Amino acid sequence: MEPLPESSDRNWTEPGIYEVSTGVYRIPLPLPNDGLRAVNVYAITDGKKLVLVDSGWALDVARQQLTDALGGIGAELADVSEFLVTHVHRDHYSQAVVLRREFGSKIALGQDEEPSLKVSGNPERLPMEAQVDLLFKAGAGEVVEALGREFGTNRRHREADLWEAPDEWLTPGRRSIMPGRDFDIVATPGHTSGHVVFVDDAADLLFSGDHVLPHITPSIGFQPVPAELPLNDFMDSLRLVRSMPDRRMLPAHGPVSESVHTRVDELLEHHRERLETMGGQIAAGASTAFEAANRVGWTRRKRKLSEMDSFNRMLAVLETAAHLDLLVSQGKLTAQVVDGVLHYSVT
Repeated sequence: MEPLPESSDRNWTEPGIYEVSTGVYRIPLPLPNDGLRAVNVYAITDGKKLVLVDSGWALDVARQQLTDALGGIGAELADVSEFLVTHVHRDHYSQAVVLRREFGSKIALGQDEEPSLKVSGNPERLPMEAQVDLLFKAGAGEVVEALGREFGTNRRHREADLWEAPDEWLTPGRRSIMPGRDFDIVATPGHTSGHVVFVDDAADLLFSGDHVLPHITPSIGFQPVPAELPLNDFMDSLRLVRSMPDRRMLPAHGPVSESVHTRVDELLEHHRERLETMGGQIAAGASTAFEAANRVGWTRRKRKLSEMDSFNRMLAVLETAAHLDLLVSQGKLTAQVVDGVLHYSVT
C-alpha cells in the first residue's frame, strides 16, 4: 500500500495512507456502528522514529488496516515508539493500550483526563452512569428508559481493562517528538476535560483531535466525570485556538482542512445561535432541558428528538442542558431543582 497525496476530493474514510506533509501521514481507521464512520490516526516519522497521534478503536479490522497502512512507509506496529492521544474516548485511546501490551510502545495523554480514566477503569461502573444521572436531572427519564432497552440496565462495563494509565501525563508546553521536530501541547477542554491539541509550528499543522471537526459540531462533555460548565470550557478553548496563527487542520474525523480559523469561526457562531435558540425555548414556555430539546431541530437535517436513536437523544439533551447551564451562569436564566429535576426560567 503506497502512500497517496492528501486530497480534499477523496472520500476521507477510504482505507489507505495519505501524505499530508513531509513526514506526516493520515491513516483512516474504521469505527463499529458509528455515524462518524472512521477516525484519523496520524503517523509522524523521520525514517527512524515513528510516533502516532491517536490510535483508533481496539478492533481487529482497525488493527489490520493500521498494519497495512504503515507498511506503505516501510513500518510495522512494533516500530511505533509512542502514541500521543488527544483525549480518552475509546476510538482514540483503546488500541494504543492493546498495542502497548504487545510491543511496549508508550502512551501520552492530557493530565486532566485522569479522573475520567480512573472511573472508566472501574469494572463495577455501569456504562453511561454519569449521563443517566444528568438525564434524570434534565427531566429526560424516557431517554433513560430508551437507553436501558437498547443497552441494558445492569450490564457492567465490559471494557474496563482497556483504560490503563498512560506512561506520561501531558501538560501544556513544548515537547520533543523526535530529533528536529517539536509539538506544542495545547489544553483544549470542552469535548472532554483533558482534551489536548498538538501544534507542529514548523510544518504549520494543528492536530485538532475532536476539538475542531470540519463537518460536525463535537459533543460537549461526554465523559464519566462531568465538567461543571463544559460548553463554557469548549468555547474558551475555541477562542484560544482562534487566537493562535491559522494553520492546516488535521482532524480526528473528516478531511484535512486548510484553515482551522475558518471552522472555529463557524463553531463559535453555531453555539452563539444555539444559545439564543435554547434561551428562546425557555422564554416560550419550556421548563427543562428535555422539553427544550424536544422543541428544536437536530443535525443539519433538523430532525426531531423523537426521530433519533437513544444514544443521540442522550447527547442532544445533554448538549441542551450545557447551553442552558451556560445561560444561567451568564445571568440570562435562573434555575431551580424541583423533585430532582432542574427547571429553568427567564431572569
